[in-house]
Parts: sequence; structure tokens; C-alpha cells
Amino acid sequence: MAMNISGGGTDEVLCDVNTTPLIDVMLVLLVMLIVTLPPQTHAVKLDLPPPIPNQKQVETERINIEIDPDGTVVWDGTPVGGTPGNFQELDQMFAEEANKDPQPQIHLRPSALAKYDVIANVMASAQRNHMVRMGFTNVGEFAD
Repeated sequence: MAMNISGGGTDEVLCDVNTTPLIDVMLVLLVMLIVTLPPQTHAVKLDLPPPIPNQKQVETERINIEIDPDGTVVWDGTPVGGTPGNFQELDQMFAEEANKDPQPQIHLRPSALAKYDVIANVMASAQRNHMVRMGFTNVGEFAD
């Protein structure tokens, strides 16, 4: 008397789905979709005016402002104001320069040890007097 322990005989139907052909069909459809899509261009078309051939570039004046660690503001090599933190003379100088046409560029070069308060006050003074062309120079020394 022998018993069949395997539980499954040869009479059962195998219900597995072969997914390999389905994946192949999906890959072919994906490739065809990619090939048939129009190429995407990321260009923005602008109607710009033609360049003026005889226009001369005017070299603008530069004002080099340095800020020392003790708070002294130096305008093109000349210290401004009697005491650090006195921005009245600096305001007057900015007011004179703001009336020029074209306005000079301000090249601000603070020391790495200068206080942020002094730098912010110099920039605020330039902004109050309507100076619009200002930037920091030699900022590579701050990359630590």
C-alpha cells in the first residue's frame, strides 16, 4: 500500500504565463515611440534689434573702495572719514558720483577680517545715493 505524497499528479493544468514575449513587444513599442517623437528644442526665439555698427563703447570710471579690518573705508587709496563708522563724507562722495553720466562702477574689496556691519553700511550708503553699478572684487581670498 503506497501513498502518493507529492500532492500533484499529472492530471493538473499548468497555469504559468510566459512574460518574455510581452516584454519584447513593450521594448519595441518604446523604441518606436522614442524614434517617432519630434526632437525637442530648448531655444527661445527673440526678435532682437540689429546691432549699431558705429556705436563706440564708453569706458566707465572705476571707484575702488577697500574696507580694512579696523573699519576704515579707503576710496581709491585715500581714507574716507575721520573715524571708522563715520559715513557722512562717504555719502557726499557717492552723491557727487551719482550725478555723473555714465555712472562710475564701484569695485568693493573688503578685507577678510572686516566686520559685516561696515560693509553693509558702505553698500547702503551707495544705494541711498542711487549708485547702481557695484560689485565685489577679489573674492577668491574668501574661499576657505
